Amino acid sequence: MICHLSARKCRWQGNSSSRPVSHLLMAGTLAVLLLVSHTLIAQQITSEKKTRVGDAPANAVPLATDLSSKLTKKDVAHAMEKVADWQLARAQEGFDQDWTFAALYAGFMAVPEAANGKKYQDAMLAMGKKFQWQPGPRLAHADDHAVGQTYLELYSSYKDPAMITPTRDRMDAAMKLADDPERPLWWWCDALFMAPPVLAKLSKETGDRKYLDFMDHEWWITSKLLYSPQNHLYFRDSSYLDKHQANGASIYWSRGNGWVFAGLARVLAVMPADYPSRPKYVAQFKEMAQELASIQGNDGLWRPGLLDAGAYPLPENSGSAFYAYGFAWGINSGILDRKQYLPVVRRAWKGLLSHIYEDGRLGCIQPIGGSPDTFTPTSSYVFGTGAYLLAGSEIYRLAH
Repeated sequence: MICHLSARKCRWQGNSSSRPVSHLLMAGTLAVLLLVSHTLIAQQITSEKKTRVGDAPANAVPLATDLSSKLTKKDVAHAMEKVADWQLARAQEGFDQDWTFAALYAGFMAVPEAANGKKYQDAMLAMGKKFQWQPGPRLAHADDHAVGQTYLELYSSYKDPAMITPTRDRMDAAMKLADDPERPLWWWCDALFMAPPVLAKLSKETGDRKYLDFMDHEWWITSKLLYSPQNHLYFRDSSYLDKHQANGASIYWSRGNGWVFAGLARVLAVMPADYPSRPKYVAQFKEMAQELASIQGNDGLWRPGLLDAGAYPLPENSGSAFYAYGFAWGINSGILDRKQYLPVVRRAWKGLLSHIYEDGRLGCIQPIGGSPDTFTPTSSYVFGTGAYLLAGSEIYRLAH
């Protein structure tokens, strides 16, 4: 018997009496070979996707020496473009619709014109067309809604109904699902960056307040479960309510709280000034800002476990970048006091720049996970780059 796996065909060699046994052997062997082949291909695809999302090489080029932490528009624009160029060249071929890239897309959309912003926004336009403006596959999962932030931003410029219709249809369907008292729709804190800004922006673009009202309803369900009124931070999910760091403090994950802080900023940015519950969002944003400023590291950054900095040797830059974004946005919007919080932004930006390599890689980004963990200095992932670009966009507005 000779088998050609590529064509999935076999032809016989040998006498006819051997065919029944040979047939069984051939079928079994072929099934095993095909299973192994498919498994290897799936593993290769998964590995390639993870590499496109990020990696942590053992060896890296030296750290950048051409960056300045001065808050001038020229210096901030250069620091943004350096990282954005590296990330776009590395990741564009692997763009997809999941949450990891959605955060990067939000960052690309925020890059100012002075930092070659049109280049990245054109790439986002091409991305949207590639995916026909569709969100991810899961109906109610916030991870698959996050890409809608970029679709809606592009819609606000082009007003092409094709850009908004799939996101609107998805949210209309998700809003019909009944609340599950055992499991909130947004049961993990990161979700507050993923879906709420989409709903808030959808409300603004359509003029239909039902999207904002739904967001408001679900936000406070999640907040009641996960937000600590004492520590003014969010638990990652309900499984962490009774978990503690080695020093006895509660576990508050840097990245998770970074996504919440940025989510608050992005919701408030489009929420009408007279929306009834807006003061509650402002109050929570201010509470988090005060707490986060009080635990900022000497290097300007935040550790993976926010209340046990000594347990982690490296800062975590996806959370740190989202904090820098939130603080800078808060100052620019007039919600946070400039005199009090501008030093926080300056230290954070200086700290972030110290982890950029000469090729544009931003390091010290914790890989995909759901809790504080360790990693290496070269660890870089697309969602952290997105957070960094969002931070740069608001710091650019602050700069002179």
